[in-house]
This record gives sequence, C-alpha cells and structure tokens, in this order.
Amino acid sequence: MKPLPSLPTPLAALLPLAALLGSPHSSRADSLRLEGAIVHTVSGPSLTNAPVLLRDGRIAAVGPDATGPADRVVQLDGLHLFPGLIAPVTVLGLVEIDGLRQARDTTEVGDYTPDVHAWIAINPDSELIPVARANGFTHAHAVPSGGTVAGHSSVLRLDGWTIEDMAVKRVSGLHVYWPSFSLDVSPRPQGPGRDNWKSPEDQVKDREKKLREIDEFVDQAVAYDRARTAAGLGQAPPIALQTSTGKRPPLVETNGFKVVPAWEGMLPVLRRDEPAFLHAEDARQIESAVSWALRRGFKAVLAGGRDAARVAPLLATNKVPVVYEHVFTQPPRDIDPYDVQFTAPSVLSKAGVEVSFSEGTDRFGASSIRNIPYAAAQAMAFGLPRAEAWRGITLYPARLLGLSDRLGSIEPGKDATLIAVSGDILDIRANVRRLWIAGREVPLESRHTRLYDKFKARPLPKP
Repeated sequence: MKPLPSLPTPLAALLPLAALLGSPHSSRADSLRLEGAIVHTVSGPSLTNAPVLLRDGRIAAVGPDATGPADRVVQLDGLHLFPGLIAPVTVLGLVEIDGLRQARDTTEVGDYTPDVHAWIAINPDSELIPVARANGFTHAHAVPSGGTVAGHSSVLRLDGWTIEDMAVKRVSGLHVYWPSFSLDVSPRPQGPGRDNWKSPEDQVKDREKKLREIDEFVDQAVAYDRARTAAGLGQAPPIALQTSTGKRPPLVETNGFKVVPAWEGMLPVLRRDEPAFLHAEDARQIESAVSWALRRGFKAVLAGGRDAARVAPLLATNKVPVVYEHVFTQPPRDIDPYDVQFTAPSVLSKAGVEVSFSEGTDRFGASSIRNIPYAAAQAMAFGLPRAEAWRGITLYPARLLGLSDRLGSIEPGKDATLIAVSGDILDIRANVRRLWIAGREVPLESRHTRLYDKFKARPLPKP
C-alpha cells in the first residue's frame, strides 16, 4: 500500500487549530485563580475576599490554600461567587414553544414506559437554554411525562454541542405520576359531556384500579429481575440505549430468557441505584405514594408537593426530599391563609426535610426556570433560613440527583462550575456577570440580549 501523500503545509497547520476550536473545553486554562469575590461555599461559611483556584476543570483549593501560582488570574472584586444553580424538575430542552405541538417532546404514548430516556429527545440548540443560563443555571434535570410510569429523567449540563455532550447523567430517576385522590362531585350535566360523567363512587373505583395496576406492574418487574438472575445475568447492568443512534440493541436471549427493554428500565429503581420521583400534590395522594415507595423499598423523591407541609413529619421521618413547585401557587382551599404556599418550605425545613425549588413541568416550566431563585427568595421572606434557600437551588438538587460529589457547593475536588453575581443570587436586582461550567467560561448571551442590542440600536423616527 502506498503511503498517503503529506498534507500541504497551510492545511496541516490549520488542523491543530480546528481541533482546538472543536473541543468543548478549548477555552479552559490549565489553572485559573478567582480573586476578590465573596465566596458562598453553601456547604459551609461564606468567605470574604477568598481566592478560589481552578485546575483541569475542578476546584483545586479555596481560601488560603488557593494562593499558589496559576496560569491566569481573574479579579472579581465586589462580586458574589456561588456554585452553579441546578433546576431539579424541568422540561428544559424538551419544550421550545408550548403552543406548538411539533415543539413539544415531553410525552410518550402509553401508561407504562419505563424504557423512555429523556436525554434522547433533548434539543441542544434550544433558545431557552441560554436564557436559563443567563440567570445562573448550569444544570437542569429534564423529566418525561405522560401516563403513570413515564420513564427516566436525565441531568443536563447547559453547555455543549450535542446531547452526548450535555447529558452528564443519562439515567437519574424513574418518574411515577400518582393517581389523583380528588373527586369531582358536580351533578351529571344534561348537555354535552354527560356520557363522560362519573359518580364519586365510580371515580374511587377507577383510582383503586390504577393503584392495583401500579402494584401489578412492579410485581412483574420484580419477577423479571428474578428470572434475569436465574438466567445467569445476575447483577449485570441494564441493557442501555446505544449512544450513537438512540435505538435499543437487539434483544438478547440467554438460557431461554429474553431481555425485554421495558423491564430493563425498572432495574435501576428496583436495585435502589436511582430514586423513584413521585409526582403528587394532594396530602392524601402524597401519603399514598410515599407509603407505596416505602413498602416497595424504593428510594423516593417527592415532586410537586403542593400539600407537602401537611405531611411534613412523614417526609422527614422517612428522609424523603421534596422538589417544591408551588411557592407562587394560589392557596388550594378557601380556608387556607394567604401565605400557606409561601411558608410551606419553612415548615418542611423545620421538620427536617430537604427542600429544592422548581418551576415544574407545566406549559411555562421551561421558560420560567430563570425565576426559580425568586421562589426560594419568597420562601426565605416567610421563614426559610437564607442558607437553606441557597441550598435549595444548589446543594439539595445535587444530592437528590446523586451528583453532590461534583456539584452544588464550592469545595476542593468538585467541578469548577461557578457563577459570579453582582449581589445575592436571591435578590431580583442582582445580575449574573460571569459563569463557568467545568472550568470553562461560558458566554451569557441569549436571545434576550440579542434582541436588546438590536432594538437599542433602532433608529429614531424622523420628525
């Protein structure tokens, strides 16, 4: 075979530059020291004028130990340094324009789809990602919806060229939407819709049927896991989606046992490798869902949690964290005080529950992520300690997602994922000035800033 001809000198010289530009961490220096900021470690005390040394995408030292040599020094005089914010339950990347069906990819067909993985459907070019990033969010937890067992969520880094770049944890929990315990007691209508009307007794029967179906589904998953072990697969990892195509590999048959992707999707929860996110709002609904998870031996996280404060002892005793989505929701009952939702995080925190904040998965869930810090701020104004409010948008989401060894606080050894803010991140007047993800500084430009620049330069009409 003849050797390939050598490349012309100009083209050969461009290859290293092209490789550099194509690297997702091309602008990351070997070491970087941030000086002059007020450092809010979140896991510990806040430090005034404390340097932070970043090396190879991680935090190498904080405080007096961070005074060694560095390739670059960045002065952050007067700014507040926080760990990057985490949105714990969201549809960011799955929804672009809620009113346009073609721009929504949150829901799978079927009531039981544990083999669905959210990261496959992420749009890395979503215009909503830079908007969330501009207010300090570096990671988001994208969750599927639809049906009862909707599938697995994924943790995204809000920077990257492809979904493979962004999905830092492709399987982070199974999402179970618990049957409602509310009843419609309105009389049967005489006009349209009368055929769909159900009596309260029939509604209770439907609910009980759904609860039985959930238990039967898990029973079948347990039986599958036992048959899998008997076939010699033992504790082998679940058959995963192929990263290149997003398609399942061919079904495997071993000793007469056939691997079924849907049941494979239940294994991380059955083995307690990942939690079951229980989406429930009403107090009775929450009690039912949590009791079921405890009986099954699952790790549980409560998502939504409108009435979570009413069952705070149950959640605290069983160490069930809450992703609270209802700080700005109207009181659900006419006998509730006006501030029942404002004070709920404080009630939960005092009981010993770790509370994270989210905007949820409704129609504005993706575009409203930037407002999550202000939900934490409102809870702080109604009794939640400031430190707990900070943790509710940083460290606690990292813990419930199994990433607290990498994210959520400013400590040596963790990812250099940080934001520099002009004030307290809970203050609506403060602005994020700079942002680093894994040591790489990411621009804060978004569609909003581009439109601002465009219309700021708009020529004035002639008189």
